Amino acid sequence: MIEQRTEAWHQARMGKVTASRVADLMAKTKSGPSSSRANYMATLIVERLTGVREEGFTNAAMIWGVDTEPQARAAYEFLTDATVIEEGFVLHQAIPDFGASPDGLVGDVGLLEIKCPQTAAHLDVLLSGEVPGKYVTQMQAQMACTGRAWCDFVSFDPRMPGEMQLFVKRVHRDEVFIAAMEGEIAAFLAELAQKLDALRDRYQVAA
Repeated sequence: MIEQRTEAWHQARMGKVTASRVADLMAKTKSGPSSSRANYMATLIVERLTGVREEGFTNAAMIWGVDTEPQARAAYEFLTDATVIEEGFVLHQAIPDFGASPDGLVGDVGLLEIKCPQTAAHLDVLLSGEVPGKYVTQMQAQMACTGRAWCDFVSFDPRMPGEMQLFVKRVHRDEVFIAAMEGEIAAFLAELAQKLDALRDRYQVAA
């Protein structure tokens, strides 16, 4: 297993569609695909041309999320009496340029997706009792790559009072959604390959 957020992990993901960005790939407007799809494709094309990964934006909230994730995982294990096995980057069996990095494997058929958001976002989840849509897409993508049957969503904020710190909700594998998603990802990657070939042919750049 390649440990997440290491340089080897970043290299393994470079130029590939990842579960955390599938919502951007699938986003639609009234007139068609959103700009997030085109921007994501441009990022992957540049990564493949240069062999250099795009440096992601990092802020204090993101650092908090990464630093708090082990505490969230431990809280989930205590609540559910489950053992979570950390995982690296898992490639889809049929779409080789598509992969996922789940926050953990649970038993033989489960996954774990952890979010440690700002308190306002955690409150929204507590009040709605629902998993935000963009994370549902991410979790379905993870299940598509790993073949697992369900994924537990965790929102964790240790700054809240005891029973409000941890929210857990299970999302089950949706075969209809996954089939549609895989079709869109395959089409996206085919378009990306065509554009990459066109650029290399026009400017005589070796693959």
